[in-house]
Amino acid sequence: MGKLSRFIFTSLVLFILWLFLTSTFRSQEVLIGLIFSLVIALFTYNSFTEKGLRNLSPRKVFCAFLYLPYFFWQMIKANFDVAYRVLHPKMPIRPGIVHVKTKMKTDLGKLVVANSITLTPGTLTLDVIDDNMLIHWINVKTDDVEKASEEIPGVFEKCLKEFLE
Repeated sequence: MGKLSRFIFTSLVLFILWLFLTSTFRSQEVLIGLIFSLVIALFTYNSFTEKGLRNLSPRKVFCAFLYLPYFFWQMIKANFDVAYRVLHPKMPIRPGIVHVKTKMKTDLGKLVVANSITLTPGTLTLDVIDDNMLIHWINVKTDDVEKASEEIPGVFEKCLKEFLE
């Protein structure tokens, strides 16, 4: 059941991604997407997931759906913050590289947090080593590792911990 569960989960995720990226429900394209998803899953399910269909527990799915609007809200706030810094006459920035620690334990959790940080304007993940991250921050508010860890990855980890760990 383990390999079959992992294969089905991988196929399902790839097929949903296909539907999202093509944004069409024409029968030919849906069929091609299903075929490609199955073929790609056949070769990648071993490295794609370890838990298989257990990833689809109602709690994890619910938390994943909650994370998306939360992430977009954080991105909107960061966009306004960066726009303010660009338009302000004195350019109130203090760029720098800060060291933060993540609470995420899995590689997938660290990957999603690092990408969430990078996709948020004003921050860029430079490196992830174990539970340490190097982040370029447009306006360094603190050099303290704990405070910076709450300020940058902490906002994402609160939501992500529920469905990725």
